[in-house]
Amino acid sequence: MAVELNNPEKRMLGVMQSNENEDWTVQKLCNLTKFEDQAIIVGAGIGLVEKGLAIGFENKKTFWTLGNEGIKANSEGLLEIKLWEWLQSSSDTSMKSLQTSSVVEKHEIGIGIGLLKSLGVTLESSNLIIPEDKVLIDEKLKDRRLFLEKVGFSEKGILEEELDNDLLNHFRNRKSLLISLEEVSRTWKITNEGMKISSEDLEEKIMIAEITPELLQGSSWQNAEFKPYDVSLESSTPLTGKPHPMQSLIERIRSIFLEMGFTEIDGDYVQTAGWNMDALFIPQDHPAREMQDTFYLSNPESIQIDENRLEQWKKIHEHGGDTGSIGWGGEFSNDIAQRGLLRTHTTVNTVKYISENPNKPCRVFGIGRVFRNESIDRTHLPEFHQIEGIIMEPGANLPMLVTTLKTFYEKMGYPEVRVRPAYFPYTEPSLEVEVKWRGQWLELGGAGIFRPEVTEPLGCSSPVLAWGMGLERLAMLVLGLDDIRQLYISDLEWLKSQPVL
Repeated sequence: MAVELNNPEKRMLGVMQSNENEDWTVQKLCNLTKFEDQAIIVGAGIGLVEKGLAIGFENKKTFWTLGNEGIKANSEGLLEIKLWEWLQSSSDTSMKSLQTSSVVEKHEIGIGIGLLKSLGVTLESSNLIIPEDKVLIDEKLKDRRLFLEKVGFSEKGILEEELDNDLLNHFRNRKSLLISLEEVSRTWKITNEGMKISSEDLEEKIMIAEITPELLQGSSWQNAEFKPYDVSLESSTPLTGKPHPMQSLIERIRSIFLEMGFTEIDGDYVQTAGWNMDALFIPQDHPAREMQDTFYLSNPESIQIDENRLEQWKKIHEHGGDTGSIGWGGEFSNDIAQRGLLRTHTTVNTVKYISENPNKPCRVFGIGRVFRNESIDRTHLPEFHQIEGIIMEPGANLPMLVTTLKTFYEKMGYPEVRVRPAYFPYTEPSLEVEVKWRGQWLELGGAGIFRPEVTEPLGCSSPVLAWGMGLERLAMLVLGLDDIRQLYISDLEWLKSQPVL
């Protein structure tokens, strides 16, 4: 049975037959076949290897060059070297002295201290102590400096085999100091079977893959060959567009709340600490207000709030106002209340809505993005979505709140729902909502009735039932994920496999 070859394979094989002992490189084959695109040679070579007419060889080389931080370190000095030089020349080696110096950026101090400690420097009573054998540290730092200079000397980079393995392992684990580049060279050698192919079988012909009216109108097809088709092969699955699972879930949640008679509201990402926290009776010294939880803004650093509103919050926070509460005590700061921030929850939207419609019964919900200074892991993101809702009307009560939440989750496909007592600064009573999934109870959100300290400054006289839940956590449940980051990775294969919600 004759071997079926395409035109590039025929031309490449014809060239290789001129010397059966040659190790043919991509560049040499390009020159002799007149193919300018190396990809054609590589593709033809793969085809010849699969047909047993050639043997392919692949040689991989790894080069290392400097990354952005490596270039900076090579010109300005390594972080640990700058700290070591400061340590030897300074009379005060305390952490306080280091933090007030300008030897390195403040955010680099922690990393730098860790590097020094790994070299033998100790930290005692907040003072950095130089070890007796400091010559060893000098030698290690000199080796590191010379290593970076060597890598940075060549634009192409240095072969991995030419570098010290211990220093390479050290620097490759430091962010953006080194970048690896892989170079792959391919060669082919013709086999005995390849030498047996006759020159007649290597004659190139026009291969037609598609019959068109324009083709049949001429005569070129008469001497052409038609590309064969294997009808036994599986056809490719056509790719069709569909919404992202997160967007589909948002639309599904939106339709459920609209079906239940709710109206959707929205708000701005940038808010004040007053509306985001003070309005919800969160004390101004609450841990959630700290920089590690909240993204405060430098522009705008402050946003003006009406003086009357600030005075209302001041009374509530300091002594409870006329609510019967004793408040939080202390002194309420208008400056803190007017600080600009990225909203940490969507409850700020519902509170603002109530302030604008204090005596109008309503059922509203919102689905929006919120921001918290969280460390990224499989269950936390610094930017995520929250589902928020309230019912404000005369006679609203706790059973109504529980029934509403059970109805929502049942429509989402989770009929087993339970609530248990919880604590939130702005609701009383407060609840945590759990659904049963795979035999376990999972907490999906919080709920409760707004405290008088929240509703009275807004001029609201009716009870307000409120709840909030994380959209990503619900998405993990619906899609069966154990890592929240999967929702935001551009993995087309995973996206294609997701069901239409």
